[in-house]
Amino acid sequence: MIRAIIVEDEIHGLNNLKNLLASNCEDVEIVGEATSIEEGLELFADEFLEPDVAFLDISLPDGLIFQMLNALKPINFDVIFVTAFEEYAIKACEYSSIGYIVKPIDPDALKEAVDRVRPRRNNEINSRLDIFNNFYNNPNAFRKMSISALDGIYFINIQDIVRLEAEDNYTHVFLNTSERITASKTIKAFEDLLAPFNFYRVHKRHVINLNYMRKFVKGDGGYLIMDDEIKIEVSRRRRPAFMEQMKKLQQGF
Repeated sequence: MIRAIIVEDEIHGLNNLKNLLASNCEDVEIVGEATSIEEGLELFADEFLEPDVAFLDISLPDGLIFQMLNALKPINFDVIFVTAFEEYAIKACEYSSIGYIVKPIDPDALKEAVDRVRPRRNNEINSRLDIFNNFYNNPNAFRKMSISALDGIYFINIQDIVRLEAEDNYTHVFLNTSERITASKTIKAFEDLLAPFNFYRVHKRHVINLNYMRKFVKGDGGYLIMDDEIKIEVSRRRRPAFMEQMKKLQQGF
């Protein structure tokens, strides 16, 4: 069983989440509830509670949930944020590989978030929360992200990513150290996350960091040569938009 705690100030939202967990996630046992940061700290003070995961509303009557999390560090349970649609919070979750569900809660999204919980394993939650806080509090200075891979969680500088290549529902992330990370996330998800950092999708299978682009060869349908000597095809459908991007880069110089 996965032992869970819920911190949610709206009684309707609390009861709704409990009902959804009972009907969709039979392996989850709710072992505690709180409606504020103060109640949450009192709850976690019980050393016998030993939760595996906490479902946390971000905004509570006595402050933001991060105040409670900072007071509890180091944390040894996983976190799933429960939030109304808030762009920065959702982006922060994506960059840090932290689970989240958006109100109103979709049962399938809830099951997917719970399926990612790995009780009693090293899930690097404290490092992931640091990345979350860095983006949430100062998105313009954000430089680092976590990648949930098949063999663990990696923490990398975004500027070190050379390119990404899709393989079914997985994505291979290639770094400037010649290291390859296989992530359990689609390339479309990475495309959306990395677009603000000068990444561009040139093919249905390829997203590149434009900073590592060495040469664009116009013949043979058009392809790129990257700094790691790899040739990347630019798809016919994406080529006009890519050429416009190249013009913008040239104008920038």
